Amino acid sequence: MPRPIPRVSADTTAPDMSPAVVRRLFIGSCIALAATGMTFSVRGDIMAALGQQFSLDHFQLGLIAGAAFYGYVAAILGGGLLVDLLGVGRILHAAFVAQIVGLLLTIAAPGFTLLFTGTLVVGLGNGLVEAATNPLVATLYPRRKSQRLNSFHAWFAGGLIAGGLVGYGFTRAGLDWRAKLAAIIVVTVSYGAVFFRMRFPRTERVTSEVSTGEMYRTATRPIFLVFLGCMFLTASTELGPNQWIPETLGQTAGASGILVLIFINGIMFASRTLGSRLVERVSPVTVLAVSCVLAAAGLQMLSRAHSPLAAYGAAAIFALGIGRMWPTMLGVVAERYPKGGSFVLALMGSGGMLATAFTLPWMGHLIDTQGVAATFATVSVLPVLCAVVFLAVWLRDRAGGGHRAEKLGCAPDLPPLTRPEAETP
Repeated sequence: MPRPIPRVSADTTAPDMSPAVVRRLFIGSCIALAATGMTFSVRGDIMAALGQQFSLDHFQLGLIAGAAFYGYVAAILGGGLLVDLLGVGRILHAAFVAQIVGLLLTIAAPGFTLLFTGTLVVGLGNGLVEAATNPLVATLYPRRKSQRLNSFHAWFAGGLIAGGLVGYGFTRAGLDWRAKLAAIIVVTVSYGAVFFRMRFPRTERVTSEVSTGEMYRTATRPIFLVFLGCMFLTASTELGPNQWIPETLGQTAGASGILVLIFINGIMFASRTLGSRLVERVSPVTVLAVSCVLAAAGLQMLSRAHSPLAAYGAAAIFALGIGRMWPTMLGVVAERYPKGGSFVLALMGSGGMLATAFTLPWMGHLIDTQGVAATFATVSVLPVLCAVVFLAVWLRDRAGGGHRAEKLGCAPDLPPLTRPEAETP
């Protein structure tokens, strides 16, 4: 008798993996990214408490917050180079250990040095999570990379929301900053349990037998380098202000900064989940250009917000702008340059985090010397520069027939899906 044909989703590359396994891998990746998001919002919430308890100024607080991004950069770049060699599973196991150890070090910190060290180790864990999960999601869903990466990165915003609620609720309950960090450990243990003894697929590049040399050559293509440069600016636009909003808006607009952050990330979560199909109908570059314009407008409005209502209105515009930036940047690169594999995604992620590591103390210095309003207005220049670049790329694409996603040999030769229920969640 002929062997049965393995069940393959039209949206996955792994013919020997059941839809249930694919679903569990995706869910575990979402929880891991949510834990990463929690570290960002909780850290933003506890900045003032750390400053008061350890007598730190805004520049020192910016250095501590920036440590997470230095660790993130080192881990996502190193992990991106090693994920094809060691496998997704080993990288995720290392991420789990680093996040737990880093959180425990931060909780036990007696001063600046260990606060910096613990935050750095947490950043290493966060970077390893993204180094492994971005290529994993792209491998599971090669025909809908931008859409699936948008849905996946919604859970970063979901983690930011959860962390914000933890920060607000624990403060109301009289719990200190150490208890807020301990809550992140619970979520981290959850994704460790989901991934326990799971079998992970090889990445798309390895499956397609694209050479390492070709992977490195892909990273030197001119338009990729343009996107990499824009990633520095879009990441700074998204992550820099978000780290300072919890502490600063209470001073300038009389609003609860952490509640504004929760509000922003609620909009981001909705835009990445409910609007994830937008990138199938509209060029990703168009989405990025419009996002940059909205982000710039939102930052300008935040710089002029002097009441809670104005702060929430400005935050809504800002959130609509930044909501699609990070995942769409990754998605457009994954679609255009699949031969770059995990390496080009790691370059994008590490570039964005490295830029933010410099942006945070820079913003802290501006806040100390020029005030919050001038700081937000200055940062608004970054997305304006990107909008001009994305417009130029869009015009170039249009002259060449529009945005095109490159397919590797491992992608199944099946017609595009027309119904949401036809695909594997």
